[in-house]
Amino acid sequence: MEIVIQFCKAFAVGGLLCLIGQVLIDRTKLTPARILTSYVVAGVILGALGLYEPLLDFAGAGASVPLTGFGNLLARGVRQAVAQKGVIGAFTGGLEAASGGISAAVFFALLAALMGKPREKK
Repeated sequence: MEIVIQFCKAFAVGGLLCLIGQVLIDRTKLTPARILTSYVVAGVILGALGLYEPLLDFAGAGASVPLTGFGNLLARGVRQAVAQKGVIGAFTGGLEAASGGISAAVFFALLAALMGKPREKK
């Protein structure tokens, strides 16, 4: 029964993040690219302030999978690298922490490009 509750929490938080994005698309003149970037920046800010960790503890994948989770991952990586390596960690920590996700995104984008047939929009 506990796993069902975890799924419901993840679905609710992930769905709320998607709902906010959809409202921004529908009600503002912001482009999807700006909204996506804003989500990453919001995740970085909330992660740097220590406010994203309680959301991760509550919602699990519902908070870690969306773009806000990527921003939080960057902030956490920078924070850990600075603690270990000093100032140079500010430049390397985010990429080290997110390298697995970035590599997977590039790999699966390549697979999708190889399997799809490009065509012009009409």
